[in-house]
Amino acid sequence: MKIAIMGAMPEEIAPILQKLGEYKTTEYAKNKYYEASYKGVELVIAYSKIGKVFSTLTATTMIEHFGAQKLLFSGVAGAISETLKVGDLIVATKLSQHDLDITAFGHPFGYVPEGGVFVEADKAMIEMSKEVARDMGKTVQEGIIATGDQFVANEERKNWIGSTFNADALEMEGASVAVVCDALNVPFFILRAISDAADMDASFSFDEFLETSAVESAEFVMKMVDKILE
Repeated sequence: MKIAIMGAMPEEIAPILQKLGEYKTTEYAKNKYYEASYKGVELVIAYSKIGKVFSTLTATTMIEHFGAQKLLFSGVAGAISETLKVGDLIVATKLSQHDLDITAFGHPFGYVPEGGVFVEADKAMIEMSKEVARDMGKTVQEGIIATGDQFVANEERKNWIGSTFNADALEMEGASVAVVCDALNVPFFILRAISDAADMDASFSFDEFLETSAVESAEFVMKMVDKILE
């Protein structure tokens, strides 16, 4: 089995690479991919760079070029739900693209022709995440994550995304990764650690909490790999 572990920024995969210690670096399609053996399985790890286009390219490469059969995404997100605070973890049950707008043709926001507004994450891995959370003594919230090519630091925009998609958190890569995995029949799991409140203070708090949130998320994802291998 080969498992892909993905983040958007270097900070989001650095704790994973540090845990693994030894890995092979391959440069492909203007990105770096890190391959390692872990407890009898092969891992391929990469950060995509920010946004839907780069995350689509990276996820597709990990599956089609490197042969990944499952994909785990570890990263950070902004909170929409008032139940989420900085440092909390959220597992995506389904994802949508909040900046996809063809409402001029009578479709709802986020709708893709021959598709839908949402892509659902792998239910088996969501159940595994509950066991991992219990084992780690952590609380993990399940919810809807909205994705778009913009860093949201505006309360009005945040609230619109929350009400339109019933979203609990927002970020810039998850839904595009979900579309790729769904199209290629690869089970996927997306975990986000809350780094900010996606409001007027987001640009300030994001930098402050990025590193600690990424460490938290990466630790959880490695425990997910352990659970998959049981």
